[in-house]
Amino acid sequence: MTTVTVQASHTYDVKIARGLLASVGQEAARAFRGRTAAVVSDTNVAPLYLQAVTDSLNQAGFRVCPFVFPAGEEHKNGGTYLDLLEFLAREHLTRADGLVALGGGVVGDLTGFAAATFLRGVPFLQLPTTLLAAVDASVGGKTAIDLRGGKNLAGAFYQPQAVLCDLDTLDTLPAETFADGCAEVIKYGMIGDPALLDKLERLDFRADPEEVAARCIAQKRDLVEQDEFDTGARQLLNLGHTIGHGVEACSGYAISHGKAVAIGMTLVTRAAVSLGLCPAPVLPRLEALLHQYGLPTATEYPARALYEKTLSDKKRAGDTITLVVPTGWGKSRLRQIPVGELLTWIERGLGQ
Repeated sequence: MTTVTVQASHTYDVKIARGLLASVGQEAARAFRGRTAAVVSDTNVAPLYLQAVTDSLNQAGFRVCPFVFPAGEEHKNGGTYLDLLEFLAREHLTRADGLVALGGGVVGDLTGFAAATFLRGVPFLQLPTTLLAAVDASVGGKTAIDLRGGKNLAGAFYQPQAVLCDLDTLDTLPAETFADGCAEVIKYGMIGDPALLDKLERLDFRADPEEVAARCIAQKRDLVEQDEFDTGARQLLNLGHTIGHGVEACSGYAISHGKAVAIGMTLVTRAAVSLGLCPAPVLPRLEALLHQYGLPTATEYPARALYEKTLSDKKRAGDTITLVVPTGWGKSRLRQIPVGELLTWIERGLGQ
């Protein structure tokens, strides 16, 4: 087992190994003073793992209250959030009790936001069951739901009590869902770990993801500890996300987050190359790596449509927006630009 310790608003461990779902009860007994646990999951994950988590919690003396909602980004909304809060109230959860997020990024985001706001804050555990959630969404305390105006526009910074990354859960992922997580892994390489990119080119890590996952989580830990509330260095984690969120929104979230981020990384890199900010060989090498892991690098959505969807991006501050711009292989930096220039960046990213 690999353990990465995060020192943020409070200190907690991210544990990475196989078979960790069996220890959820023990972890909850350390994290929650009460003995009621609300397990939040979705219709994809609950049939696979809810019983195992419930059994572990029962064995540790917990009363388990399961809340299962329809899978999909479109259900990470205000309606599901309020349904969850009403459920917690009916089950009489107290501040001594806790929530358990069992699922991917959608489940973790929703559960974390509910934990942050129910009774003004109750503890929660993250049990990520996708690679994307394991290496990115479950760590660092960003919680949110989507609004009609854009993605993750209502949320809170609220750290979990612990994160258990059970690598066994990755074995049941469809190939496309695993690929979504690969986009985030490649992102970590592009923002500051060229050796990771080299490793991904040489070796297929899918059969043994522990070392790569731990490496990404440690990198995120370092950025979170520098900048817990996302006002500086932590924004590097948004590489590909500004344009990527535009792609997601244009598709009505039919294009998954990981695939949209892969497209966003490609477009911002192409734009950076065209502006002389990034060496030209970086773009084909990045595209080849994304294709190697089953990810797209192009979109048919026009620049104007993508631009209009990015106007509600959280990284916008007044008339400026912060872009993460690749400047080399495994090197990126933050660049603040006027919002109006973003359209030009997208056009250049599309090769126009």
